[in-house]
Amino acid sequence: MTPLRDHANFEDGVATARRSLRDAFPPARAMIDRLPGALPPILRNKHPASPSAFTPESLLREARRQKNSPDAPIPEVCILDPDGDIVRHLRTTGRARPVAGWACYHSQMDGFEQDGHTLGIVGCAVGASYAVLLAEQMFASGCRLLISITSSGQIAATREPPYFILIEQALRDEGASYHYLPPSDYAEADADLVALIGPALAEVGEPVERGATWTTDAPYRETDEAISAARSAGILAVEMEAAGLYAFARARQKSVLCFAHVTNQMGRDGDFEKGEANGALACLTLVRAVAAAWRRAPHASSG
Repeated sequence: MTPLRDHANFEDGVATARRSLRDAFPPARAMIDRLPGALPPILRNKHPASPSAFTPESLLREARRQKNSPDAPIPEVCILDPDGDIVRHLRTTGRARPVAGWACYHSQMDGFEQDGHTLGIVGCAVGASYAVLLAEQMFASGCRLLISITSSGQIAATREPPYFILIEQALRDEGASYHYLPPSDYAEADADLVALIGPALAEVGEPVERGATWTTDAPYRETDEAISAARSAGILAVEMEAAGLYAFARARQKSVLCFAHVTNQMGRDGDFEKGEANGALACLTLVRAVAAAWRRAPHASSG
C-alpha cells in the first residue's frame, strides 16, 4: 500500500469519525466543523430532512404574476432532453407547441402529442443542478412522471454505441444530490418504478442495458484514473444528471426515470453518432414505451 493511499484512508477515517460525532452530539456541530480538515462545505449544514425556506411554488407564483401566465397544469408526463436533439426534431417537424402553464424563468417547455396524450419537454437541461431545478418546478406544476434521456460516454464496452441504459443507480460525483439526501456512494432509482416499466423496454427496438452510471459535474475532468476506477466499480457510462434527479425523487417521493443514451467513447474519431435524426426518433420510441407502461398501472388513473 502506498503512502498516498495510507493518507487517503486516514483522511476517510477522520471524516467518518467527525460525521459520527456531529450526528451524536448536535450541540458540538459548529465546533467540529471548524476543526482543521473538517468536512467540505458540500457536506456541511445540509439537514436534508428539513423543509426549504425557498420553494418552487413560491417562485412559480411570482413568475406567473410577472409574466401574466395562466395557472394551468402542465402535462403529467414530462421529458428532460439535455442535448436538445428531441426538442429540435419536434420543432423542425412542426410537432412542438409552447406549454402555456409553464412559468419557469429559465426555460421553455414544448408540448407534443403522442398516442393521444400531450407530453411536455424541456431541452438543454444540462447538469444535475439545472435538471433538479427544473424537476422541482415540473412536479410543482402538475407533472407526475419525469423521464430524463441524456447523452453519455461509454465506460464499460458492453456493445457498440448508440444504445440506451436504464440507470438503476448513479454514482454521486456531483453536488445537487447532497442537498436532498445524506452522503452515500449512489443515488438509486425507485425499484417499483423500474419493475413497472422494465418489460416495456423490449418494445423500444434498440438495445436497453440496465445498470449503474457515474454522474459528474466536470465532463472535462474525466481522467484516466477516474475512468478506470468507475470501470472497476462496474459502472457502464458517465453522464451529468441522474444522481441529482434520483436524490430529488427519493427525497420528494416523485416518479423519475433516467436513461443514458450511450453515443460516444469520449471523443475518438467518428464518435458521437446518435442515429437517425440525431437519436431523436429512438428517444421518442423509448418515451412512448415508458409512458404507456406507466399509464397502464393502477396509479395512473388516480390523483
